Amino acid sequence: MDSTLIKSGRLVSLDTFRGLTMFLLVAEAASVYHSLLEAFPEPGFLNSLFTQFTHHPWNGLRFWDLIQPFFMFIVGVAMPFSLNKRLANHEDRSKVTRHILKRCLLLFLFGTGLHCIYAGKLVFELWNVLTQLSFTILVTFFLLKKSWKIQLGVSIALLALTEVLYRWYNPEVPYEHGTNFGNYIDMILMGKINNGGWVAINCIPTAAHTIWGAICGNILLSKSLPKDKIKTFVIGGIIGLILGYGLDLIGITPIIKRISTSSFAFASGGWALLALAFSYWLIDVKKYQSKAFPFIIVGMNSIFIYLFAEILGHRWLNSTIGIFTTGFLEPIGFGEHSLDIITAFCTLAAMWGLCYFLYRKKIFFKI
Repeated sequence: MDSTLIKSGRLVSLDTFRGLTMFLLVAEAASVYHSLLEAFPEPGFLNSLFTQFTHHPWNGLRFWDLIQPFFMFIVGVAMPFSLNKRLANHEDRSKVTRHILKRCLLLFLFGTGLHCIYAGKLVFELWNVLTQLSFTILVTFFLLKKSWKIQLGVSIALLALTEVLYRWYNPEVPYEHGTNFGNYIDMILMGKINNGGWVAINCIPTAAHTIWGAICGNILLSKSLPKDKIKTFVIGGIIGLILGYGLDLIGITPIIKRISTSSFAFASGGWALLALAFSYWLIDVKKYQSKAFPFIIVGMNSIFIYLFAEILGHRWLNSTIGIFTTGFLEPIGFGEHSLDIITAFCTLAAMWGLCYFLYRKKIFFKI
């Protein structure tokens, strides 16, 4: 563990949580999960394991469905720390507000720009996590100085609003792909429906994740004992899991990540709270910090490495590295699946190395 991170007074557990989440996203862009799944296509333990690193097709919850909520939740946790730091540096509230507005605009432009790169032409699509984040950050920022009761109330209201809109638009089958309220809004905004079922108004219910993160950030900043903070997170996480899975099991609202139903928001939020509790207990209370450094440096340039991975990772970089892995290893008997796996992990290592280089040079891209 780099001692400078500890001496800086950073909350190492939050850095670790963010870094691990970004590391998993970078691994996906490096085609690690895809190559492993392709290597084990037959039903069995390994196939089931690697399937957890793909999104559930509709009603259900896999591990990979938690990554985006984790990311939005972590952003919320960090916001009270960032605001306090800026105010401590004698920045007035209006200057901070302008910074947040600029940041949200840039996130929106980055998100829509990525869709243009994916399509290879100019398109207007609002399904990227960065466009969603531009909305959730803005909502959370204007709630930061409110009491936790108001913040929690607003988050529940956003989920209730989502329920009402979906059920009002199509009372018979409110959550069916192609005929739901989210699809209706997408046709108005973009004139198209996403084939995978993603909808732009996911930004409304998933704002709850960022708001809940901000509540947790304020708790971490409080003078409460660590055990009391952990207890609060665990209780909140269990309540979220009971509500989320309960709504799904009794047939009220299905857990659907692709349209971020309220049951999904509760369940994934519950897991996020439990993950934060575990990270805080393990890293900051028990001080198991020696293994955290490789993940922390990925999170310290989170937006940069996300954009780099999405634009260049599984396209140019993977193909370029594949020239050498294939060229050296194929002649000595390595098969197609083995080469894909080795290439994917080499791509991941190269992107981690880039993060390490930036850290050593003290280069941190911020918006």
